Amino acid sequence: MTGTRRTVVALFLLPALVLLGALVVYPIGYSVVRSFYDQSGDGFAGIDNYKSLFTDDGIRAALKNNIIWVVFAPTVATALGLIFAVLTERVRWGTAFKLVVFMPMAISMLAAGIIFRLVYDQDPEKGVANAVWVGVHDTFAESSAFPKAHPGRQSPLRPDQGGFITRQPVRAGQPVSLPLVGVAPDQMPGNAKKAAQARTEPGKVTGTAWQDFTRGKGVGRLGQVDASELGYPGMKIEAVKDGKVVESAKVRDDGTFTLSDKADGALLRLPADNFREPYNGLDWLGPSLVTPAIIGSYVWMWAGFAMVLIAAGLAGVPRELLEAARVDGANEWQVFRRITVPLLAPVLAVVTVTLMINVLKVFDLVFIIAPGSSQDDADVLALELYRKGFSEDQPGVASAIAVFLLLLVIPVMLFNVRRLRREVRR
Repeated sequence: MTGTRRTVVALFLLPALVLLGALVVYPIGYSVVRSFYDQSGDGFAGIDNYKSLFTDDGIRAALKNNIIWVVFAPTVATALGLIFAVLTERVRWGTAFKLVVFMPMAISMLAAGIIFRLVYDQDPEKGVANAVWVGVHDTFAESSAFPKAHPGRQSPLRPDQGGFITRQPVRAGQPVSLPLVGVAPDQMPGNAKKAAQARTEPGKVTGTAWQDFTRGKGVGRLGQVDASELGYPGMKIEAVKDGKVVESAKVRDDGTFTLSDKADGALLRLPADNFREPYNGLDWLGPSLVTPAIIGSYVWMWAGFAMVLIAAGLAGVPRELLEAARVDGANEWQVFRRITVPLLAPVLAVVTVTLMINVLKVFDLVFIIAPGSSQDDADVLALELYRKGFSEDQPGVASAIAVFLLLLVIPVMLFNVRRLRREVRR
């Protein structure tokens, strides 16, 4: 190479080197130097800032969460990417499915964080996750429609084991009144009808359970069924003798119910199930679930990235090997486990390591999704770096965290580079 060519090469590389030095080398060097100084930046602190990485409770919690992120997020995203790539290989709509799965990659972390903050909202009316969870729960264990119902003034009912029970035994042929209050008219079930006075039936215990909403003197009568009052449809009634339930029934839409002669002389109980608070789902952003919930949002974004790379690697797998394995009697699971996965091992390693580098720097999702009450429980090193540097005014500790993160990323990056070079040589 002549001197002229070296000059031309240097001139072409100079802008890139200047940018690289200004945007990468200088900040890294300055962070390393700053990590050895105290809060003011004037006094030399030695390795005190690095000691804080292992003594500060907030940083230790962030480090623990980073370990959880590194172990689970890349693994789950890569596994889902592998499954999607393999399963969509043989279907017509595979390309459309891959497009849908990859689409979240086009969304910024900020937008994804806002989306999942709403998805994980505690209120099932707003949060999709709890809407689904509550729907499944209520399919197998229906919630009560009357959680606030309770006896009013001069009521024949008294508290009993979370529910209510009559003060006196009931008799066949004598209609029983079970008035309750506490449920707003607009909160009553849609199938609730106007309450009706129970009819007398020989040898049977009949009665009415209704919303005894007395509106005032001359309008409503306390303890009696009025025209404007509604029954409690579906409420369970139990007849109890000597502490044992001898019979039970459900209230009709108009509030009436009927029990056989077995209930004669028994106490009527409204069990606690009638007044159970409606199931409100899981606290996705609470202290115990916030980290898995945020990891779930990350997997939603990056599973498409893993799928596309793995699908590209799968396209290069020799079909002769797969067909030969099938001819030899291997089923699809054996082909997948013994042929496909080993041949895709280099691609899987690159994808996993790339995602590991990415999750070590995760910040946006944690900062946006985790509410203030549980942000400490979801803390990661990048978020702790931001806190120390900008909220708590500890630039020395923040620089030490930055250097520590760099040291964690470098080995993973080197592994990835060596892998890529080895693949190029092949």
